[in-house]
Amino acid sequence: MNTDIALIYMGGTFGCVGDPLAPMPADAFIPQLNHLLEKKYQVKCFQAPKIKDSSACQAQDWLELVYFIQDLIKENYQYFVIIHGTDTLSYASAVLSHCLAQSAHVILTGSQYPLLNTGGNELREFSDAMDNLTFALEKVITSDSGVYLAFHQQVIHAQTALKIHTTELAAFAGLDAQINIQKPKQAKNITLNDIEKAKSFNCMSLMIQPIDINLQIQNLQQLLIHPPHFLFLQGFGTGNLAVNADFIQLIDELYEKGCATVLTTQVPFGGTDQRYAIADWVKHSKVLLNESHGHADLYAKALKMYLQYDAVEQWHRHWYE
Repeated sequence: MNTDIALIYMGGTFGCVGDPLAPMPADAFIPQLNHLLEKKYQVKCFQAPKIKDSSACQAQDWLELVYFIQDLIKENYQYFVIIHGTDTLSYASAVLSHCLAQSAHVILTGSQYPLLNTGGNELREFSDAMDNLTFALEKVITSDSGVYLAFHQQVIHAQTALKIHTTELAAFAGLDAQINIQKPKQAKNITLNDIEKAKSFNCMSLMIQPIDINLQIQNLQQLLIHPPHFLFLQGFGTGNLAVNADFIQLIDELYEKGCATVLTTQVPFGGTDQRYAIADWVKHSKVLLNESHGHADLYAKALKMYLQYDAVEQWHRHWYE
């Protein structure tokens, strides 16, 4: 087994320089990174297949990263630290968790401030970048196999990660890595066909507002024209949602048009719970329940379903497996 840590740089604030901030070209940044780490850690630096602002990342970008990691695993790498922008870091973490499962030791990290100063030639005086990176490099060796997020001296399960603050150093929350949770056991081998298919993946999240139910229906009816593959309905509390016969019929119509509707919650922590009477409608409609560890995990699960199966009937059949 190769005991080197594969450090993969994918962009983000971590590698920005200048004023205003702009990404330093990867071929200039990675040698600097390598120089800073080579005396302390047994690290091999790699450039990710795509380096971009994380707010522009999409499913195919993370699948290309998984494909790249799979190739490195074949070269006997087992330890991976990935530097990623924080905007969609939770989504990247969840997708990697679903795809890589426990096939390697993987930690994602990033920073709220750049590693280097505006000139790009020295460490920035105030930054969380080096602290987060060294913490991730230390923890990846001692963590169990699986995918995790390391940020501000905390290691959390990748599936549960949620960005909770735009500027504070303690930017992420989630379940501590020491807590046992149900996580993917079987890795999914990502192929070039999967990456191509992911370009068409379409999902939409709708946070329900406290408005008249007829207006809710009117808003949802617009989706019948061009429905997404997955519609996430974010209800109140544990997933509570007021409905009527017309609302339920609309969900069924979306199903007939190839759209899987998933009932979830807009509350950041905790899950859905169908013990309340208001949720009885779920048993008699074409709606799925979210059993994931948060919104990014739900996105990753839907993506995996989309890659594995071609029709809404199959997504429904296999959703709770």
